[in-house]
Amino acid sequence: MNRTLRITYSLSFLGLLVGLGAWSVGGLDSFNRTGQMTLLDGKLAKAAETHYDEQFPIKRLGTNLWAALDFKLFNEGRPGVVLGRDQWLFSDEEFNPTANADQLMQDNLALIRGVRDTLQRQNIELVLAIVPAKARVYAEYLGKETPASLHGELFNQFHAQARQANVFAPDLLAPLEQAKARGQVFLRTDTHWTPMGAEVVAQSIAEGVKRQQLLDGQPQAYITEAGKTAPYKGDLTNFLPLDPLFSNLLPTPDNLQQRTTRPAQAEGGDGDALFADSAIPVALVGTSYSANPHWNFLGALQQALHSDVANYAEDGHGPLLPMLKYLQSDAFKNTPPQVVVWEFPERYLPMKNDLSSFDPQWIAQLKNTRKSEANLALSSNRTDH
Repeated sequence: MNRTLRITYSLSFLGLLVGLGAWSVGGLDSFNRTGQMTLLDGKLAKAAETHYDEQFPIKRLGTNLWAALDFKLFNEGRPGVVLGRDQWLFSDEEFNPTANADQLMQDNLALIRGVRDTLQRQNIELVLAIVPAKARVYAEYLGKETPASLHGELFNQFHAQARQANVFAPDLLAPLEQAKARGQVFLRTDTHWTPMGAEVVAQSIAEGVKRQQLLDGQPQAYITEAGKTAPYKGDLTNFLPLDPLFSNLLPTPDNLQQRTTRPAQAEGGDGDALFADSAIPVALVGTSYSANPHWNFLGALQQALHSDVANYAEDGHGPLLPMLKYLQSDAFKNTPPQVVVWEFPERYLPMKNDLSSFDPQWIAQLKNTRKSEANLALSSNRTDH
């Protein structure tokens, strides 16, 4: 390499570094400092470093490029998403096999029975709302990848266990499948149901509660109002890191119409009298299907049940942990409801739960209330299939 070529190479490399440095420094414009970030404890430096790393152009370019190659050449995304047909995305939790699935299901079924017994001792009725998997409801949009055999009979098996445990669990699969003719009941790019799907489920639960005569008290009127429809980028697109360089490859966003529900106080005269009782008749416990206001499941349930509903669902913790927290809460101990609606997606039945934040003796007591019965029922169900 002669001297001129070495100089040209060095200057080109230096120019590339300067250009990339200037580009990456521009990302600091979007850095927002909070009051908790100070120089003395290092939090400001750490936050700035993390933000810089996320905005570093080479990292972003590599991530986008690799994701684009996976997407276009192999029709795959990052772990967490399964690509279906016609831009439908599915959570891989509805597809993957689970290690020690039988034991995990036995443990979780034992906890469900323990919850049932705890509620029964307080004369509280349990309604188990088993949410069918999106991949089950929209199986016609599955691509080359299909759910593991574990998931094939999971929904029916879960219902069979509920019946044997004498837990009321209305069928939610058939109403959702029938409603598909009227519109989407699950979002195409998201894990969750649409507001319409949430409403279908709420109505099915309310019909069952009415048949079983589980609720007493004066019915209350609610009004649901539909807002504007806007594009909605579903959570499953987070596993397709194509933004910003290859954003044109991303599936088209869903259209989400926000719904809000409120008491029809104007028709009842004094609105304050509507909630005069401190004990709310219904408690809702569950996952982000219930906690996230985008789907308005709480409002749909209030309107369908003609009753106030207190929401104890949590986002990101599965169905079991919020229920265990609720059983230890002052709200449960001091103002128990008449009915607890437990929203429980089927895919969580064979999943492991981190119960380290709870008293091990209490957890063991919950499991042991019907542990032998749960093991026997699960063994019998596997023999039948």
